[in-house]
Amino acid sequence: MVCFFTAAAVAVLGTLLLFLVTLLFSDGDVLLMFKTKFGKQPDSLAGKVVWITGASSGIGEHIAYCLAKAGCRLVLSARRIEELEKVKQKCLLIGKDHISESDVFVLPLDIVAFDTHKPAVQTVLQKFNQIDILINNAGRGQQAVWMDVELSVDRQMFEINVLGPVSLTQQVLPHMIQRHRGHIIVVSSVAGKIGPPHFRSYTGSKHALHGYFECLRNELDQYDIDVTLACPGPVVSNISLVSLTGKPGEIVKKQFTASNMRMATGRCAYLICVAVANRLYEAWISRHPSLVILYLNQYFPDLTKWILKKAGKLVVLKIRTHLD
Repeated sequence: MVCFFTAAAVAVLGTLLLFLVTLLFSDGDVLLMFKTKFGKQPDSLAGKVVWITGASSGIGEHIAYCLAKAGCRLVLSARRIEELEKVKQKCLLIGKDHISESDVFVLPLDIVAFDTHKPAVQTVLQKFNQIDILINNAGRGQQAVWMDVELSVDRQMFEINVLGPVSLTQQVLPHMIQRHRGHIIVVSSVAGKIGPPHFRSYTGSKHALHGYFECLRNELDQYDIDVTLACPGPVVSNISLVSLTGKPGEIVKKQFTASNMRMATGRCAYLICVAVANRLYEAWISRHPSLVILYLNQYFPDLTKWILKKAGKLVVLKIRTHLD
């Protein structure tokens, strides 16, 4: 009996050590890292019709490149048609062995023009006859001290980051329900899981996304429709060029640069595509320290709240030092 408990203790300690070592060298949660090595790759999505919002730059743009390489038929949406056309041409170049001109469709869309969402869905269906995957990536950042944020900024962020994806999803779902198949992806954030300081409106909107779409997931099982919440941490992107502050109409106008705390945009997009291919419920995509904070928050929430209260501002300040 003593030998049994000794062996069990060694096994538990060994498993814990393996987990910690894996976590140390990871830029995503353990299940996601396992799927990158042994699960389905993005090329398993070949032939699927994938609609990507916010596809003109940043994570959405690079998701488009990854899926073009995989052989997906793409619908690219954002407000800036000129930028979408550039993304389309690069998609055709990257995916030249798998897709043609007719497989990439540019559809300008303002995510807060709610009355245009239903006609946009009909346009996509007229083009491809189906929508297999909807990637709700369109969104906006915001940075300001909590007390400096005006309520109108909260309202604007909520419409862009929450009600926009909710509205578009609601228009796409009848088609997926009728087919008894589909996949809804929402690009949330690490800020949707914890409460980093100085991101009041952004953090609040990302938390709201989890509430809306986790509720949806639990209603869709009978239709074989999955919902994936992707939670990227700091990524090299231009999000701060258009991020709001706490004042209406005021923009941060700064560019994130590469650092050891920021993930390359292409790597982030690839990991999101792996999460899509494997139909994961949720995917954490980040370098440290954000990734380890997510794990601490999951298993030691009170400790994490204390750490964020004491050191959260220092972490945010360090991240902000990598702005042009």
